[in-house]
This record gives sequence, C-alpha cells and structure tokens, in this order.
Amino acid sequence: MSDKTENAPVTGDHLKEWGHRPGAHFPALLHKANALRAEGHGLVRIRAELQGDIPPPSDHVPLHVPGAVPYHVNLDIEDEDERDNVGKVHETMRALMRTPTIEAGAVMPDACPAGPVGTIPVGGVAAARNAIHPGMHSADICCSVMLTDLGDADPKAVLDAAQSVTHFGPGGRPQGKRFTTSLKLLDAFRENEFLSNPKIMRMAHEHMGTQGDGNHFLFVGRSRATGRTAIVTHHGSRGPGAVLYKLGMDVANRYRRTLSPETPKQNAWIPADSEEGRAYWEALQLIRKWTKANHNAIHQATVETARADVGDRFWNEHNFVFRRGDLYYHGKGATPAWDDYAADATGRTLIPLNMSEPVLVARGKDAEHGLGFSPHGAGRNFSRSEHKRRMGSMTPEAMLKAETEGLDIRFHAGGIDASELPSSYKKAGKVVDQIKAYDLAEIEDYIDPYGCIMAGDVPPFWARKKGRGRR
Repeated sequence: MSDKTENAPVTGDHLKEWGHRPGAHFPALLHKANALRAEGHGLVRIRAELQGDIPPPSDHVPLHVPGAVPYHVNLDIEDEDERDNVGKVHETMRALMRTPTIEAGAVMPDACPAGPVGTIPVGGVAAARNAIHPGMHSADICCSVMLTDLGDADPKAVLDAAQSVTHFGPGGRPQGKRFTTSLKLLDAFRENEFLSNPKIMRMAHEHMGTQGDGNHFLFVGRSRATGRTAIVTHHGSRGPGAVLYKLGMDVANRYRRTLSPETPKQNAWIPADSEEGRAYWEALQLIRKWTKANHNAIHQATVETARADVGDRFWNEHNFVFRRGDLYYHGKGATPAWDDYAADATGRTLIPLNMSEPVLVARGKDAEHGLGFSPHGAGRNFSRSEHKRRMGSMTPEAMLKAETEGLDIRFHAGGIDASELPSSYKKAGKVVDQIKAYDLAEIEDYIDPYGCIMAGDVPPFWARKKGRGRR
C-alpha cells in the first residue's frame, strides 16, 4: 500500500498487510498508528514503529505431530461394512488427536464418522487441557436419555398418552400449547452472556416439551427384570442448545485464528480459564438443566395423562463436556461411566439400540481404555443415503413391517423414516457383545420394546417454505 495519500488514516487493511493478525488488540493498534499519523509520520515510519507489536510466529500453538497422542479403540471389525467404517473412524481420530489441546482419546463400539476428516466421530471421546471445544459436543448439546418407571401401567395406554402430549418435528409449540419453563432458570439464562441472547430466550419458552426429529424418540417397554412398564425419551437441548453452540463456535474460532490457525475450524476451542470460557462452561450447565427439565416435562405430562404411578426416574447425557480433575472430557455420542460425573448421576446409564431392540440399563465401569465412558447406542456403519440406496425397490412401509413385526411404531410429524429403521443401524447384538468384551459397562436390565414414537420423514425446511414435500 503506497504513502501517496498524505494524512489518510491507517486502516485495518494496512495492519493486515504489515503482518498483524486481527483480534481484540486491533483497536489499540489503530489508535497508536493514527496518533503517529496525526503527528505527521508517514506509513513507512508508522509500520516500523508497530513492528514490535507483531507477535512472533512461535506464539501459535502448533499441532501435535502425527501419532504423538494415541487413542484407545474399543471397536471390532465384523464385516466389510464395519471395515470401511472403522477405517474412516481411524482416519478422523488420527487427525483429531493432532489438536494442540488434546491429551487422550477413545473410540466406543458404536463409533461412526460425523463430518469432515478431523471431526470427532459419534462414539468418540477427547480429553483436553484448559479447553472447551464446542464442535466436540456438537449443535445437539446435551443430547440425552431419560427413563421413568411406570409400574403396572398398560404400555399401549402410556404410548397413547405420550403421543397426545409430546411434540416432534421442527420448531416449537404454538402459543396456548406451551409447557411452563422455570422462571428461576430463565433468570439464570439472562445473567449469562451466552444465554441472554434473545433468540435463545424465546426458544427456551417455545421448545420446552419438544423432541425434534432425526433419531430422537419416545420409547415404551417393559423391564425384563421386573415386568414393570417404562418410558424412555431421547432428545437434546433443541433450539436453545443449537444457538448456544453457534455462539460458542464463533468465540472459539476467534481464539483459533490467534492461537492456532492450523487447527481445523470444527476443532476450535475456548480457553477454559478465560472470561468467555468460564461463561461458556456455566452456559453448558444451565442448558443441561433446561434439557433435563424438558425430559421431565414430557414424562410428567405422560404420567398425568395416563394416570400412571411414578417409580424410579434417572437420566444421562452423551453430547456434552465433563470436567474431571484438570481435564475437560468431550463425549460425542459417548456416555460418562463413572458414578460422580454430575451431582444427579446415579451410576446407571441408558444405552438404546434401535426401535426393535431393548434399551439397556447399564452401570458404568469407568474403564481406563474408554477414558471413563461407555457407548450411547448402536451407531451406524453407513450413511442414511447409503441405506436408502440399499433399500432398492423395497418401500418404507414394507421394510417397517418386516423389521418391527408385532411392535407399535408411530411417526408423529411425518411419513415413515426408513433411515431410522433397524437395518440402518449396526447389529445390536454385536454392539452388546463389544460392550461386554471391552468391559465398558455392566448391563443390569433390558427394557424390551412395546413401541415407540419418532418424528418420521419430515420435509426439510427449504421444501416447506416452497410448499413442497419430500419425495
């Protein structure tokens, strides 16, 4: 950039051309530069004066060298689909382990890729020092599972009641049909710099009592150990969590550009000891409370509608960050398996497999080779689109009948979603075998299925806006 325009102000473009990296320090640099400009100094002199403010390249945190941080693998190869899946999981884990903050990793039996190479896979665990990685808990923050024992209640009556009170599909509940949200919790949201966002505050009201779509479900079955009826729900923090994730990623990527530009965007982090890191950690704890309240609201509404007796109730999350000692453990589709990971932890966890298989009630083993985690479900060996391709000419209706004979399967907000049928997932028995073989959890009970509710094949938002359905 030339010095032809005498007295023209120094801009951010000048600073970037001279080697300064954008950041919170830019306003102070511009003030200093333009003070010199006002004194009559030219750009050459100003550039020289600011040279000492350019941090040396060594202030970047380098990526770990390939292979420097190993990871545990608790996953067997059963067939060619598994072989392809495991190869992709290894590829992404090797890249993930190069993230400068990561000190250990693990892969669960239900692992499968979840994005570009280097993205933490479903069924992946990563332990980081002084770092919270929003991309490693994903947009579905605190995706979780809750069980309520309903005693001798009739499973069909419970499923009917649940269908009348729950909400699947995009968006929230309309005015007049919304569930109550704790005013105390909303006040805590307002005091947090991330959660006071107007969109989050609105969605905290609208999305309470909703379950979304995809693999989220409401399941009713009977305990194999006691014969008692149970309801199990699976969903996360809905819109409030999705917006929090976006805000967290924005902050993390601002830090990434300064601290470690080589780190892929999806693995950016917020330093846990920074002001933003402390605020984000608190936001995660509050969004966890909102998510638990969401599960509770659906369970309690079902209980009251079915007039059932309430017994035991417990829950656990699998898309979250857990602090243990001086490390932050990121579980993406992985369940903490140590007793005191949270104040409300019971030692028991839930591992759903697919709509035609039992939900496992397990007790964690805190296995070192799992970094203290166990699986969260069955996982997939291939994508939803590949499953559709393999269906060939078979219709979703025929596949549903063949794979769930005798079960009461309902799609609440759309047509049959074939990508959620059992054949789309790993073989449940093989996952159970690997949980036992790797000693990741002790299975205490099986909740055998009566039926379940899912969103179904809901048209994407862009199709709904144009008035077209999914074909």
